[in-house]
Amino acid sequence: RINKEKEGPLMAVLQQINSTFNYLPENVLKYVSQELGYPLSHILHIATFYSSFSIVPRGKHIISVCMGTACYVKGSERLMDRLSEVLEIKENETTPDMLFTLKSVRCIGCCGLAPAVMIGDNVFGKLSTKDIPGIIEKYKTME
Repeated sequence: RINKEKEGPLMAVLQQINSTFNYLPENVLKYVSQELGYPLSHILHIATFYSSFSIVPRGKHIISVCMGTACYVKGSERLMDRLSEVLEIKENETTPDMLFTLKSVRCIGCCGLAPAVMIGDNVFGKLSTKDIPGIIEKYKTME
């Protein structure tokens, strides 16, 4: 249910939709457009501007590989390659079981833990490629 009375509701509405579906479905965005009176193009502009939003379905666990300078120098590109291999997907893809989405980010603010990866809100630092299968398996067994 959309609360039209709230000041500047669009961002809050998009955050709630994103929280519910883990992405912003087109049919829901059309409904928001009708209910709040924003052009769909405006909503899509916001939805594609912020990296926390997605207009395509994403996995339950978003894996963000830091590609900032410190992480890159210490091997984050190899971590990305290993994650891609273990998950059998490429960067910006989602596993068929909808458990994992793999993406790169510029910095996660953990330079002292380089190379670092975030899965959801959890940071894994000082990783090597040999750590990757165990981490992925841990998340699979949580299901």
